[in-house]
Amino acid sequence: MTTRAESNWERLVSAALLREELRGSSHDQESFELDTTSAVPPSLVQESNIEAILQAADVVQADDPNVSRILCEYAYSLAQNLDPNSEGRGVLQFKTGLKSVIKQKLSKKEGDKIDRSLDIALLQDFYAYYREKHRIDDLEEQMKQWKESRELSSESTDFELRMEKLRRVLSTLRVLKDVLEALTASASLEKAAATGIPEKVKAALSALKFSADLPQLPEDFPKSRYRPLDLFDLLHFIFGFQVDNVSNQREHLLLLLANTQARLNVLQDTETQLDEATINRLSERILQNYSRWCAYLRIPSVFSRAITRQRKMLLMALFLLIWGESANLRFLPECLCYIFHHMVDDLYNILLGQVAQRAKTCSEHVECSFLQNVVTPIYGVITAEAAKNKNGKASHAAWRNYDDLNEFFWSKSCFQLHWPWRTDAPFFLPPSTKRRLAKSDASQSHLIGNRRYGGKTLFVEHRTFFHMFHSFHRLWLFFLLMLQGLTTIAFCRDLHLGNIKKVLSVAPTFLLLNFLQSLLDVMLMFGAYSSTPWNFIARVFIRLFWFGSFTGVLTFLYVKALQEHSQSISNSPFLKLYILILGIYVALQLFVSLLRHIPPFRRLIENAEDWRLVRWLKWAYEEHYYVGRGLYESSLDYLRYLLFWLLVLGAKFSFSYLLMIKPLVEPTRTIIHLKIPRYSWHDFFSKNNHNALTLVSLWAPVVMIYFLDAQVWYTVASALVGGLSGARARLGEIRSLSMLRKRFRSFPKAFVTTLLVKTPLPRTVPPASKDTVDAAKFAPFWNELISNLREEDFISNRERDLLFMPTDIGKVDLVQWPLFLLASKIYLAIDIAVEHEGSQNEMWERILKEDYMSCAVAEIYYSIESILKALVNDEARAWLRSIFIDITKSIEEDSFIVHFNLKKLFSILTSMTTLTGLLIHDETPERSKSVVKVLDDLYEVIMQDFLSSDLREKFESWAVLQNAKYQGRLFRHLSWPQEGEERDRVKRLHYLISIRESAANIPRNLEARRRLEFFTNSLFMKMPNPPLVRKMLSFSVFTPYYSEDVLYSKEQLRDENEDGITILFYLQKIFPDEWKNFLERISLTEAELERQLQQKSIDLLELRLWASYRGQTLARTVRGMMYYRKALLLQSFLDRTDRGDLEEGYIRGSSVQGNQRSKGDRALADLKFTYVVTCQIYGQQKQKRDPRAADINFLLQKNEALRVAYIDIVERLKEGKLYKEFYSKLIKADASGNDQEIYTIKLPGDPKIGEGKPENQNHAIIFTRGDALQTIDMNQDNYFEEAFKMRNLLEEFGENHGLRPPTVLGVRENVFTGSVSSLAWFMSNQETSFVTLGQRVLAHPLKIRMHYGHPDVFDRIFHLTRGGISKASRVINISEDIYAGFNSTLRQGNVTHHEYIQVGKGRDVGLNQIALFEAKVSSGNGEQMLSRDVYRLGQRLDFIRMLSFFYTSVGYYICTMMTVLTVYVFLYGRAYLALSGVEAILIDKAKLQRNSALLAAINTQFLFQIGIFTAVPMIMGFMLEQGVLKAIANFIIMQLQLASVFFTFSLGTKTHYFGRTLLHGGAKYRATGRGFVVRHISFAENYRLYSRSHFVKGMVEDFDDWTNWLLYKGGVSVKSEESWEAWWDEEQEHIHSLRGRLLETILSVRFFIFQYGIVYHLKAAGGHTSLTVYGISWLAFLGVIFVFKIFTMDQKATTNIQLFLRLLQGLAFMFIVGGLIAAVAATSLTTGDVFASVLALIPTGWGLLSIAIAWRPMIEFIGLWKSVRAMARLYDAAMGMIVFAPLAFLSWFPFVSTFQTRLVFNQAFSRGLEISLILAGNRPNTST
Repeated sequence: MTTRAESNWERLVSAALLREELRGSSHDQESFELDTTSAVPPSLVQESNIEAILQAADVVQADDPNVSRILCEYAYSLAQNLDPNSEGRGVLQFKTGLKSVIKQKLSKKEGDKIDRSLDIALLQDFYAYYREKHRIDDLEEQMKQWKESRELSSESTDFELRMEKLRRVLSTLRVLKDVLEALTASASLEKAAATGIPEKVKAALSALKFSADLPQLPEDFPKSRYRPLDLFDLLHFIFGFQVDNVSNQREHLLLLLANTQARLNVLQDTETQLDEATINRLSERILQNYSRWCAYLRIPSVFSRAITRQRKMLLMALFLLIWGESANLRFLPECLCYIFHHMVDDLYNILLGQVAQRAKTCSEHVECSFLQNVVTPIYGVITAEAAKNKNGKASHAAWRNYDDLNEFFWSKSCFQLHWPWRTDAPFFLPPSTKRRLAKSDASQSHLIGNRRYGGKTLFVEHRTFFHMFHSFHRLWLFFLLMLQGLTTIAFCRDLHLGNIKKVLSVAPTFLLLNFLQSLLDVMLMFGAYSSTPWNFIARVFIRLFWFGSFTGVLTFLYVKALQEHSQSISNSPFLKLYILILGIYVALQLFVSLLRHIPPFRRLIENAEDWRLVRWLKWAYEEHYYVGRGLYESSLDYLRYLLFWLLVLGAKFSFSYLLMIKPLVEPTRTIIHLKIPRYSWHDFFSKNNHNALTLVSLWAPVVMIYFLDAQVWYTVASALVGGLSGARARLGEIRSLSMLRKRFRSFPKAFVTTLLVKTPLPRTVPPASKDTVDAAKFAPFWNELISNLREEDFISNRERDLLFMPTDIGKVDLVQWPLFLLASKIYLAIDIAVEHEGSQNEMWERILKEDYMSCAVAEIYYSIESILKALVNDEARAWLRSIFIDITKSIEEDSFIVHFNLKKLFSILTSMTTLTGLLIHDETPERSKSVVKVLDDLYEVIMQDFLSSDLREKFESWAVLQNAKYQGRLFRHLSWPQEGEERDRVKRLHYLISIRESAANIPRNLEARRRLEFFTNSLFMKMPNPPLVRKMLSFSVFTPYYSEDVLYSKEQLRDENEDGITILFYLQKIFPDEWKNFLERISLTEAELERQLQQKSIDLLELRLWASYRGQTLARTVRGMMYYRKALLLQSFLDRTDRGDLEEGYIRGSSVQGNQRSKGDRALADLKFTYVVTCQIYGQQKQKRDPRAADINFLLQKNEALRVAYIDIVERLKEGKLYKEFYSKLIKADASGNDQEIYTIKLPGDPKIGEGKPENQNHAIIFTRGDALQTIDMNQDNYFEEAFKMRNLLEEFGENHGLRPPTVLGVRENVFTGSVSSLAWFMSNQETSFVTLGQRVLAHPLKIRMHYGHPDVFDRIFHLTRGGISKASRVINISEDIYAGFNSTLRQGNVTHHEYIQVGKGRDVGLNQIALFEAKVSSGNGEQMLSRDVYRLGQRLDFIRMLSFFYTSVGYYICTMMTVLTVYVFLYGRAYLALSGVEAILIDKAKLQRNSALLAAINTQFLFQIGIFTAVPMIMGFMLEQGVLKAIANFIIMQLQLASVFFTFSLGTKTHYFGRTLLHGGAKYRATGRGFVVRHISFAENYRLYSRSHFVKGMVEDFDDWTNWLLYKGGVSVKSEESWEAWWDEEQEHIHSLRGRLLETILSVRFFIFQYGIVYHLKAAGGHTSLTVYGISWLAFLGVIFVFKIFTMDQKATTNIQLFLRLLQGLAFMFIVGGLIAAVAATSLTTGDVFASVLALIPTGWGLLSIAIAWRPMIEFIGLWKSVRAMARLYDAAMGMIVFAPLAFLSWFPFVSTFQTRLVFNQAFSRGLEISLILAGNRPNTST
């Protein structure tokens, strides 16, 4: 029995036809002449009802010529849509004449202007008029009565006349109705509702219907001509929402209701009423955040009042209208709750009256009242605060960001803003006036709480490294206590009371660290006290007092206990008191922890929120925010990630204790008691302190490694767990073509089971038939997949034919597998048969052992039988029938070998090959003769050679057969196979028996193989069962775009770089097979294409598309995402087919292209799928005639379901001033290809206040639809076969994934740029490991996955009511995507990960692009470290999940930075030991005492080798998905291609930008380009990019370019790419605060250690260690500076003393040279001393230079800045020479260039480049 939901869905689908039938009319074509009575071309008749429309136009011409004109225009538009290029026979002439008729009709209007906006109304009125005129209802009733009374015999003539009249009238009415329905589809859905057409959507519309019990709208309220009044009209009048916002949200809510209703399997009382469960479920989802907000603030929500079904609809509509017009306020979800709360109060008050009144916030004569009176005041606050940001240069603490403004509404203080807004409240005041008001208007502070506002809210993003401890203090506390405990245990040789006391020292440490955390709470809250609720402030200071006093008391007791010398606890009162207090504290902490983590107790506490004691305990033990509550998981999940971390921590602490701490115990004791007789320098610190600096040098690297090695152990554990988890999920089971071929038989069943809706077959159907049905269902999809691979040029035509799977199952009762499985199998089978000497069964068993050999034999046998019987007639057919009967009988009797000569099978096969080769062509007399000859030969072979003697005698006794043979008429009458199914079967047989070579390497393209292997493998992975398309969740895809490439232009493809390389040449070489397939598809050779390109005689569009689909372009992304619609069309079609259709061969030849003509399937696809590309500056691009705008328009025309949103800027003159108005617009392409606006919504101002990308997403998200939203970047791709699994993925929202339902579905990425170059391959492998194995472990078992990749699918309603899918505050949210995951988790969401589906992703492919990407991500993580989201996750997650979160987010970058710092610490420690002379003394001491432990402690370099374990995840990923041998091979190849060097280089980049961001800021968006790197990157550009991050810390043409850049002085408008000075100033911009200057100064002091150490080792020092030696070195350095100043004096400033200056410079030079020679000759100074001094002074100079840069204002004030800049230029010149020198040397050797090319680029491109250089004389694109 069909459920109500299913039947209702059928009606909804039909209604959806209104949205897609017509995309607009075309009125700009050429004019011709033709009468409408001319014949409509057959191609148009088959596809449409144009003929009926034109007949109706003739009928109604007399009644209303205007309606006739409308019908003709619609007919023309329909013809244009069906055949836009007029390719059909007679179409051009037909359209020419029809256009002429339309012009004639228009000319009769006598110059009156045609208002086509009234066409629908005119048509609607005429429809009613025509129906009334002909009294249709009466006529139909009369016809019915006549039929019932059977009075037809007496009045048959009259009846026939009346029936004919009724038919004509009804035909005309039907045409009017169809045209009316189609025209209304171009308007929004609600406009179509009033025409009386879509009865099927009345269920949704009736819920919005304006009922009589509502307040009546005024008479002058503008009513729509297309629909009745509804609830949205009421809300529009009351609150003053924009018209298009109302229309947009009306459609939004209708679609949500329709889709929600479709998924409910409940019975319906009436056909026009939504089920109550639909409204309840949707309202709960939309208003869930509001309800929680009310509960948090303990205020009554709207649900506390009596709420009816209608009021729920009003509340949903109101919230969506508020959200749809809130612009930037959508980033403030609780602010929207506040607005909604007050507007509901206004609404309820108005609903009490009889007549609708305007709300207090609505101005009667002002357009956009809600925007102006509600949104704009808050928007003004946001823009004023953002202005204080100073374009990202100001401190985060100096201004309120989106989070601060939103969190203001987390306390009841927000209600002091009143309603309507009290704009004189401090919240609304501009930032510059807040403090002034606080001082001058204190009298009103008791009214508006002035002192509570004006600053940050709840959190301040101070830029400090202390955030690393503050956010994750539990982690550092745990590791510090474990380090203290392990070290104490290691030093304790036995167990006695004294050692027990030492172990108990961890308690004061614990309290001290908690006190430090409390102190940081107080310090880092500075700037937020004025606006933070008192209970938060009180908690901070009470905790500070508590931990301070408790730490003091417990430390005092511990010190006293240490001073007690008793060996018994009973005689140690202080120790007993200490243990007692400590025990009570620990017991209390354990008790509270158990209450918070054991599920039953936790639920009890949650249910007891109203108890004061519970609230006080929660207030005391944890910070209480609106977000971050309830961040716990189920007991099972907790146990899983607990076991994981027990494994990690067990390995970490075992390694730390056994190999790091314990080996240092004895050396430490030795060093403490070691007496250093004499140091090599003047020592300040190491005397009488037990060699403290030596111990620090020894222990510091070990301690650093102790804190960072948990990252290494986590990496190893995650690789092992991820590998096992992937294997358990069946990843990598099919990873080669051989595996795919072997398991192909199981694909149809797996496909039907996994990806199709289960439709049980009758029990009587045998298993063999079930397999056939499964194959029939699988074949259309498989063929569509292969067709897409061909369209994408991954396979050739031949490969396509070999991969296709036949679907004519009605002819052959077996599964017909693709030819690539069966090719050449028949010849192997014949060989087996000929060589076999045993029984028939043994022979058949041998055939069955070979894959698909038996299938090939069976199919060829049945196909030959079928084709031959269909070909011949009469006697020949009887003879063939008897032959096959004998063969079948002999097989059954096991006598086939006896009765038939198997050695002649080759002859028979040869004849059949010749025969089918003729039959696959059209019949001609010559071919007919040839066929007869072949049949005669075949007859002779069978009769004379193949048959046994007894069978031959039987046939020779047939007189009829023999007569026909001798008379030559046996094969005279042939039934030649017709084009279509018959011809296709012959072709397939021909391929089966003619292909002799193996097809084992089909397809050849590696990407095609990868896609087929992954998809077929995914069929066996666990995924939810798919629902019918009409029941699936609806979803949108959302892509932000700014100004990247849309399509590659001809210039981009053809322009040569300095080496003569073009992008087109590059693509041809790295994608050679795809280029070859492309040429085959367009039927041109490469030479012909090149010739036509030169002559400009071909359309470049296909070539541009081919190239663009291989780059990271918007065109590639759009094509990929539109596969979702293509898949839905095929799925909808398959849902409609039943088994009977399949058995009749109904699916044969079906494809998505065929299904696109199905209105129901197209409508269903459009209901379920929406694609919006938000092209932020598309409007500006159109105004500037940017080619990218034309390309975007082309994409709109190419994809009818594509929608583009953009920000339109309109300049208006108001009161003599020019103002800019901003609008969000949604457009599509009409039938003529022009942009057609759908919705236009005014914004309060420029929406780009914060980061550009999230603001771009935010303005357009209102145009998305559905329950789910997939975020896609414009450098991504999708695949048809993966799109087919989308409805399975969406069902994950309803699956059990733990305690909470999923809110974000993580999706696997495939990085498709790995083949471009070796660097791209390294990046691809690293990224693939992260997005597969890494994300797999994060989701399960760690339960801490965030939103890292853009293929993720969001629960759209959950996120649109909670701030959106990203955050947009300037700089702090520069990595905007990750905050969606943070926000989702903090708001009790659940992020999962699924690997049975994948989406393509492009990554940066060049070294500089990769470096910029790493810089962007590292800087973003530095900003995350300061954010409140990271702090709250670090505080509110349970300890184990917090560990997972730390080491997989910012902790990774902290450990990366610590890795580099560890190297520095180790090197500086070694430098101290070497320069001070301590190392030599220690080595001598160890050798004398044979102390191996001390020697080992000195040589601790081995600890750094644990870093090799970080490569384990990549290796594990290779092994899982590629196999062990291939994994090992790939890893070795990566090492040979210097992958380790690349990753080390990347490590330096990450550390530099992460550390600099934390230290100074300066994070910014860095455009990487994402294009192909085919140009030469100059040395100057590389130096600018890597100087500060790598060169400081660690080619003729290029040298000229670099020197020009270095010496060019620059100016105001000079860019950093043009001048060293401009670049140098830009590099110092991040140092602008006093804190930054001090920290930079402190860090620069480290450079002075080298000078201090080296000067004492000079021979000139004579072994003296006094400070005089060091002082003399400074005098020498000052002398060098003085000389440098003389030689670099500004020529302009010394114009009048040029002669004196030159003399002085000459004397200085001679003095220096002479002085050095004299000193070397006459003193103990040596040449080595000179070079050592230079090496010592270089770091000193750099240190002084860094300090001078840090204090630039002061240096400029005293006039030394030019000298500092000159010194900096000298250092950069020297550094550039050091880097350039080896490059210049290597450039002399030709093989180096070849090695570089092979290393950096794809091998195919490298080979192509080298060959082209040889042939073209070093110009690869030069014609030869």
